[in-house]
Amino acid sequence: MQKHPGIAIAIIGAGPGGLTLARILHLAGIPATVFEREEHPLVRPQGGTLDLHEGSGLLAVQRAGLADAFQRIARYDDQGSRLLDMHGRVLFEQADASAGNRPEVDRTALRDMLLDALPAECVQWGCALRELKRRDDGGWHLAFDKGEAGPFDLVVGADGAWSNVRPLLSPYKPQYSGLTFIEFGIDDVDARHPALSRLVGRGKMDVQGDGKQVIAQRNGNAHIRGYAIFRVPADWAAGRFDFASPASVRSALLSEFAGYGDAITDLFRASNDPFVARPIYALPVGHCWTHRRGLTLLGDAAHLMSPFGGEGVNAAMRDAVELAALLVEERDWVSAVATYETQMFERVVDAAQGSAEAAAVQMSHIGEALSLAHLREHSAGGVSA
Repeated sequence: MQKHPGIAIAIIGAGPGGLTLARILHLAGIPATVFEREEHPLVRPQGGTLDLHEGSGLLAVQRAGLADAFQRIARYDDQGSRLLDMHGRVLFEQADASAGNRPEVDRTALRDMLLDALPAECVQWGCALRELKRRDDGGWHLAFDKGEAGPFDLVVGADGAWSNVRPLLSPYKPQYSGLTFIEFGIDDVDARHPALSRLVGRGKMDVQGDGKQVIAQRNGNAHIRGYAIFRVPADWAAGRFDFASPASVRSALLSEFAGYGDAITDLFRASNDPFVARPIYALPVGHCWTHRRGLTLLGDAAHLMSPFGGEGVNAAMRDAVELAALLVEERDWVSAVATYETQMFERVVDAAQGSAEAAAVQMSHIGEALSLAHLREHSAGGVSA
């Protein structure tokens, strides 16, 4: 039986965390409305592939009652990992790409699965939050670029790195990490570029060292998404690359990776247009705030971290599991939210610290040696050169 029949919940942001929260609450008979700034689900791609972890992303799929639906989009055969040197020689390879317990899934497919599991009216599109107004009764009124909504008892900021809800709880803003990704993609890789398909393997290929990195990941539909990663000032990419000219970006990348073998640089030669710069930002490890009635955060809005640990979406989905469970179980929803925050602050510290440390290791001038030693020590079933 629902313990909070009168509570009105708004979730800002239709990412994996916000949609997971809405889905689990829906199963419990607690309605929530998701407000998303994008005009419709197909406005933009949702990014590349990610792996879901036991105890977080996979746990959330189970709690959301979507285990069967997830099996239809999960890629268990793409869990492999390869560490290569700058000439393309394999230093370490996970031998059995299908034996792991962290299945890959394309971000767009994950979002579509969650959207399909919610009533259409649950998600309101084209709602870019402009202002949150506190009401005299303690509730909240939402003002969007187009219209208003409310009142709501609880507003959950699941609106990502540049959350519009966070400033009402915390003065902290994401800080530039010193790392910039240049993203590229390769379509139909198996048929058009079989050598690159073999290079990447069934999962992820990684080249580290000299303070730079190249990552290429197998996505669904024979697509490769890759990143050239640099430790540079925040404005470096805008001055180094002419993103209006993909041919110019391609040439500049080849120059930046001069001395690397053709096996690696052919990734740039084969890439599609266009290229995209993605500077990496993060909140401080241990970011927290003083509880405020009727407001909370989850996912990147609460604990934005670098992508090196692969924990971002998993942590967001675990947030959703924990918050939903407390809202369902506790009679006092205000206390439930406060408990969620206290537990979440403690839970995500290790993941955030691990992500920061992984970035420091992989982007160091001896990243290759450090990563190889780590893989040899911790990876079961791997084969090293």
